[in-house]
Amino acid sequence: MAGTVITFYSYKGGVGRSFTMANIAVLLARWGYRVLTIDWDLEAPGLHHYFAPILPEAPRGGVIDLADDFLSGAKRPAPHILKAAVEGNGALSLLAAGKMDRTYMGRMQSIDWERLYEQGFANFLEVCRDIWTAEHDFVLIDSRTGISDIASICTAHLPDRLVVVFTANDQNLDEVVDITRRADDARDRMPYDRPRHTVLPVLSRLDNRVEYERADMWQRKCAKAVAPLFENWLVKSVPENLMLRHLTVPYVSYWSFGEQLPVLEEPVPSPDQISYALETIAAVIAQGFDRTDVLEDNRDAYVAAARNHHRDFDLDLLVSSPRTLLRATEELIVELNSLGVRAERSVSGDPEILQRTGVPAEHLCLLVDGEASRWQITEAERFLRHAIGPEGGQRQLFCVLSKNTDRDRLPGFLRNLRRLELGSSPALVARQLHTLIQGTPENESNHDALMTAATALRGLPEQMPYAGRFALVQETVRGMAAALDSGDMELLLDHSADLVLISKTRGNGSLTAMPPELRAVVGALLARIDRRLTAFTD
Repeated sequence: MAGTVITFYSYKGGVGRSFTMANIAVLLARWGYRVLTIDWDLEAPGLHHYFAPILPEAPRGGVIDLADDFLSGAKRPAPHILKAAVEGNGALSLLAAGKMDRTYMGRMQSIDWERLYEQGFANFLEVCRDIWTAEHDFVLIDSRTGISDIASICTAHLPDRLVVVFTANDQNLDEVVDITRRADDARDRMPYDRPRHTVLPVLSRLDNRVEYERADMWQRKCAKAVAPLFENWLVKSVPENLMLRHLTVPYVSYWSFGEQLPVLEEPVPSPDQISYALETIAAVIAQGFDRTDVLEDNRDAYVAAARNHHRDFDLDLLVSSPRTLLRATEELIVELNSLGVRAERSVSGDPEILQRTGVPAEHLCLLVDGEASRWQITEAERFLRHAIGPEGGQRQLFCVLSKNTDRDRLPGFLRNLRRLELGSSPALVARQLHTLIQGTPENESNHDALMTAATALRGLPEQMPYAGRFALVQETVRGMAAALDSGDMELLLDHSADLVLISKTRGNGSLTAMPPELRAVVGALLARIDRRLTAFTD
């Protein structure tokens, strides 16, 4: 499958475009994607500065050398690309602007792009583009600012999508939408099959830490201005203002000095760190600007889905247990390994577990004796926060209880999980876990439960004999949503049956209409269930 070409563009300079692109490129590469970055900001190149610590050497060639390759009659570009060193299963490469020596500026200024196009340079660029997209999942182009021949190459000719980076001022807002329309008009005149642009607006350098009220006012103003850019890709139920908040890179003075890569220093960022916002934007790019409804529901799950897309886990199952169940845990792991499940023990209480940036296992199993320890709860919460994909079923959290465990003392999110009993036979538990991990019978029953729930929700009448009935409906629907969140399909079936009974209207008096708030809650839950059902059939 061919890679995607994405141009990062800004109408004005000084908005943090190169900073944003460089950090997103590193994130995508760490998540397992093959990424090529191209520095086409020829008058003020800077990507080589960001990547200098991870490059094997200074660039010896670059974009301006493509013109020389073409003029020399070459059929394909010379090898000007440098590979950077990043962690993970992906790859990060740089096609710099050129060799940064005394001759660079003169060579760059001597290029007549319009004349090159007249001589057939566009076809040569198409060859380059085919090579780049064949070898990479993402080709990220850092374009120069303003309106020029170079900007037109980057915004009209080459990209599949645009990322427009802007700041909260009128100079940016006056042009941010219009420039994309001009790019569409320009590519319509080209003899290449390119669809109209899909544009991701990124609000950069918003200082919302001190001037909170002014920042909020400007964010809303910016969302209104760039709303047309969301028209052809944002899920209709997601408000533009909310989406732009996800696409906002905050101003953090610490990162304003030099060319830095905070994503390398903030591997597990908190919401107040700049890498948190960069992760969100990278996830939207990784997922093709798709499933933004999932982003609205659960940002961490959305990012985790993008991060885990190419992940090969070292283990199938990590078993977290207290020391009181050491012997049973060891027996369980031996049985799991004999069944072909790669399992190891995680000792709850070891701080190193919580400091790991990676996730060693696809699934997590908690063995609870008496009550879940605070370490186990933290470990489980971390798994749920960072590991569950947008469909909710790719990775699973299991809970196995000893006979000494009081179920009512478990935290709510564990109490709602399907529980297994440890008993005296770890071998039986191992077989049960093996069946659940394999997933075929479970997926079939999950599909049936989701279908039943969707039917019950669609069968709700718009009017009922008295208002109190709708209070019961609201409570039941909330229970269905909680069951869906926890993955407890049996509980979802129980609530669905209750909803069917409540829906049977009786009485001959006046009817009360369903409150709009409840209608919205029902619609949102039904949409979530429909997305899950779609995932089964895709």
